[in-house]
Amino acid sequence: MNYERPHRRRNPFTGKWVLVSPNRSVRPWGGSVEAIENHISLPEFDPDCYLCPGNLRASGERNPPYDGVFVFDNDFPALVHSGNDSSENIPAWKQGMMESGICRVICYSPFHNISVSDIDDVSLLAIIDTWVDQIDELMDSIDIGYVQIFENRGLMMGCSNPHPHGQIWASGSVPGEVDSEDYHQAKYMRDNGTCLLCDVQRHELAEGERIVLENDHWVVLVPYWAEWPYETMLLPKHHSASLTDLDNEQKNSLTVIWKRLLLAYDNLFKASMPFSFGWHIAPADPRDIKSWHLHAHFYPPLLRSATVRKFMVGYEMLAEHQRDITPEEAAERLRLSAV
Repeated sequence: MNYERPHRRRNPFTGKWVLVSPNRSVRPWGGSVEAIENHISLPEFDPDCYLCPGNLRASGERNPPYDGVFVFDNDFPALVHSGNDSSENIPAWKQGMMESGICRVICYSPFHNISVSDIDDVSLLAIIDTWVDQIDELMDSIDIGYVQIFENRGLMMGCSNPHPHGQIWASGSVPGEVDSEDYHQAKYMRDNGTCLLCDVQRHELAEGERIVLENDHWVVLVPYWAEWPYETMLLPKHHSASLTDLDNEQKNSLTVIWKRLLLAYDNLFKASMPFSFGWHIAPADPRDIKSWHLHAHFYPPLLRSATVRKFMVGYEMLAEHQRDITPEEAAERLRLSAV
C-alpha cells in the first residue's frame, strides 16, 4: 500500500477506520491560531490556586502543606454515589441507568510553575506509586468496575488550572472506550491465540518505522491506526494487565521513558505540548484477563506548529476520523525530538 496517497487504516482496538490524507499537510492555513502556553512565567506558589499547598478550595476545605504528591476527592465530581434506579415501562430505544463513582484529583507537585517533564525521577516514581495505591484501594470496592487515570494538559485540552495535576475517576460501570478495547482484545485472543498488543509491539519493534522510544521494559510508538497527528501509545514489553502488576524495576524504567516522551513532545514545536493522556488498565471483571495488555494513550491536538491545532469536526464527526500526516512521519519527527 502506498502510504503517500489517501488511504484508510483500521483500529483493531475499536473496529473503527481512520482516513489518512497526506496530501493535505501542505495546504495553506487560514484558520484558528492558538496562544503558546509558558509555565516558566508562572509563580512557584500562587495564593489564588486551589491546588497549591495550604490554599483554601471552593469546597471550604484547606489543602495541607504537602511537599510531594497530594490526592483529594474532587470538590465538583462528575460521579457521585447514586441511589437505586426504578425505571419501568420505557421504550426499547430509551436505555439509561444510574451511575455511581468516585472522582479524585492528584497533585503531582507542590510547585505551581512546573509540568511533569520538569519533575525528577524520584518524584515521578512517587506519582506512579500513588496511581498503584489508588487502583488497589478503589478496585477493592464492590461498587467499582473501573478506575480511569488521566491528565488534561494545557488550556487547549480544557485544563482549568496550570498546577501540575491529573485525575482519577472510578466508576461502577466500564466506560465505553475501555469496554470496546476489552471486547476487541478478547476477540483477538480467541481468533488468533495471542495478545493483540504483544503482537503489535513485536511487529513494530522488528519494523521500527513507528517506534518513537524504547528501553528495557517499555515501548512508545505511534499506532498504525493513530487518529490524532502526534498520538502515541506507551506499553510494557512484558505482558501486564494493570499498573499494579509492575515490579520496582519496571516502575523505575517507566519514569525514564515517560519523561523522555514528554520532553520529545515539548521539543517538537519548542513549546509545552498540550495533550490528554490516560492509562487503560484491565477492568475489575475483564472478558479475558490474559488478553488485556496495559497501555497508555497520549492524544496531543497540535498539527503543524505550537499554534495550529487539529480540529475533529465536519467529516470526523459525521463520517470517520481523518489525519493529515502519516503515523510514520509523525513517529520520525518525534524520534528526532527525543533526547
